[in-house]
Amino acid sequence: MSENRSALIVDDERDIRELLTLTLGRMGLRIDTAANLGEARELLTRNRYDLCFTDMQLPDGNGIELVGDINRNYPHIPVAMITAFGNVELAVEALKAGAFDFVSKPVDISVLRGLVKHALELNNTERAPPPPAPPEHASRLRGSSAAMGTLRDTIAKVARSQAPVYILGESGVGKELVARTIHEQGARVAGPFVPVNCGAIPAELMESEFFGHKKGSFTGAHADKTGLFQAANGGTLFLDEVAELPLSMQVKLLRAIQEKAVRAVGASGEVAVDVRILSATHKDLGELANDGRFRHDLYYRINVIELRVPPLRERTGDLPELTTAILDRLAAGHGRSVPHMTAAAIAALAGYSFPGNVRELENILERALAMADGDTIDAPDLHLPQGNGHGGRGAPVEVPALADEAPLAGIDPGAGALPSYIEQLERAAIQKALEDNRWNKTKAAAQLGITFRALRYKLKKLGME
Repeated sequence: MSENRSALIVDDERDIRELLTLTLGRMGLRIDTAANLGEARELLTRNRYDLCFTDMQLPDGNGIELVGDINRNYPHIPVAMITAFGNVELAVEALKAGAFDFVSKPVDISVLRGLVKHALELNNTERAPPPPAPPEHASRLRGSSAAMGTLRDTIAKVARSQAPVYILGESGVGKELVARTIHEQGARVAGPFVPVNCGAIPAELMESEFFGHKKGSFTGAHADKTGLFQAANGGTLFLDEVAELPLSMQVKLLRAIQEKAVRAVGASGEVAVDVRILSATHKDLGELANDGRFRHDLYYRINVIELRVPPLRERTGDLPELTTAILDRLAAGHGRSVPHMTAAAIAALAGYSFPGNVRELENILERALAMADGDTIDAPDLHLPQGNGHGGRGAPVEVPALADEAPLAGIDPGAGALPSYIEQLERAAIQKALEDNRWNKTKAAAQLGITFRALRYKLKKLGME
């Protein structure tokens, strides 16, 4: 794996240099060492390296300076920082400065080997063309707007690193797609991508879900179970709606991230795990941390790199391209020809603010495809909501009323059998709850008085996903 590869080790402690030289040498790397910044800079001018390890404190300066030098002058070299055990603040500072990853003293050999493996895979990935985005998600990152260009450029940069990324954006903008793209463009592409909705796991089961459990560790634990961290070992763990984690679980999650190890419920010891953490939420995590509803230390640990995904209303110029791509995919899935969008339909979309963003656009177009007569989609076929602050200019459609004394507009109880009528009622109530809560399914479920899982089941049953 490492034939003809080389690494530079920068540390003023001879023992550390010898340990790293021995370990990396056994992996097939050619090693050069330096005891200070001056020696390291001179070696960098004379040799090409595939990886660099540097200590934080050096006799003639700080390792952060070397990270900056390498990022500016030798951007192809991943740099890993060597930090004192438990010094998370310095590790985070190094990651923000552009370090690929960090390793703590005393050096854990298994962690070190995993880090080297990913660093070399990163170089392999950069030499080859990036893998294509999955066809079913391709439309979400489409667009020629400046906002999308900036987003794609940033994704390409953060994919180089192993630093945790916090993806901020409204519901429906495609945060999971961004996370998947970071994974696919990075060194962990051969490993698993494990997404988890933190708001969908009952609080009492969180520790077991994240870290696993041993048989007999609690009532109902009939067999050993592998947790999400171990399932993502060697790959990426994506924590969606991370703001929904209870404070008690935040403490345990922070320890797992810092120590790179997990302890299953009922286990006597910890198991090392090698995962990259990506997280996302539609909420203001900084505000939650200031209010005491999210731990500051966890916030700073997962928010090493912040990536904002723009809402659709900030890039309405991308609507024609997005609409074409989505309709192409939907029509192919239904085995029919791609419909034509009238100028009035496009104008209606441009005048709507899309609180549910790209996900809502996909739902609107799928419904229009099903409801339109022939191969033309006109503004009335879109059934864009009116009022409720949405600012749409589409075809009028009455919003269902939920109060007991008010009938549901537009639904005819005589139009079909009772099951069909009930489905219409459910569909209308769910649609309104989603719109009221800006397409946040967790909040919509709470408004409807049902569990998140029950809402997911109904969305699937009613074909609303």
